[in-house]
Amino acid sequence: MTDETTPRPSAPGDERRDRPALSRKNLLKGALLAAPVPLLLGGAPALARTLRPAAERGERLAPTPYCDDGDDPTPPQMEGPYFKPNSPRRTSLVEPGTRGTPLTVGGYVFGRSCAPLANVLLDFWQADENGAYDNVGHRFRGHQYTDARGAFELTTIVPGLYPGRTRHIHVKAQAPGRPVLTTQLYFPGEPRNATDAIFDPALLMTVRTVGSGKEADFDFVLDVPGTPPPTTPPPDPGATWRAGTDYRPGDRVAYGGAPYTCLQGHRSQAGWEPPNAPALWRRS
Repeated sequence: MTDETTPRPSAPGDERRDRPALSRKNLLKGALLAAPVPLLLGGAPALARTLRPAAERGERLAPTPYCDDGDDPTPPQMEGPYFKPNSPRRTSLVEPGTRGTPLTVGGYVFGRSCAPLANVLLDFWQADENGAYDNVGHRFRGHQYTDARGAFELTTIVPGLYPGRTRHIHVKAQAPGRPVLTTQLYFPGEPRNATDAIFDPALLMTVRTVGSGKEADFDFVLDVPGTPPPTTPPPDPGATWRAGTDYRPGDRVAYGGAPYTCLQGHRSQAGWEPPNAPALWRRS
């Protein structure tokens, strides 16, 4: 099978590329703020569990990497010298006696159309807390598959540092019958990010401290074509909101039996109904 491992040049530092404020993926993610259910918009996934804290802090909601119906997939990176095949299938790399800062990495895998991808193979490997790889057994190595929503979750520790590299986690991702993407995930705020020649800011995870451990989020975008998730809602005879309308900040509409106030000027379209687009509408 083909292995997409060609390194991509990267700029030093943690700065993200500027991205448009609105996209299909941002709006689908924003729906998580308005509804706690796992599936929205007729089967579209609820995404990026970091959005609610970020919104509460007033920060810009920027997914990594950006997915907007045709944008670049997650960039590949070199495999490195420590990959081993035949890792055990497991979602936790923590074993009895494991030391280090606990870390949970979660997210989703999408195709180029932003449709979630089920049964994607994700093979992770990393250094231990001292920066050493187990090249004899399979410590801190394991593979899993995304669920029906395209979601994954990995329980591990924050990897240690070793000479010449910043802190990182290796991963291979393969959708059924598609080529393998080999890449690496990085931690924001690491001093060595600025000096690591391989580091790519497009591969930064969103990381936060929770108790004595860390939680991180990352959404993969694979070079897989597909049909975007449906966004046409069922009819709402009492709604005054209409697709194709130019709304201005302060405009008020009704939808789903509730009043909403427009927050950002925009031309409405299917999928951007007020309950599903908290970046555009606030329930009054």
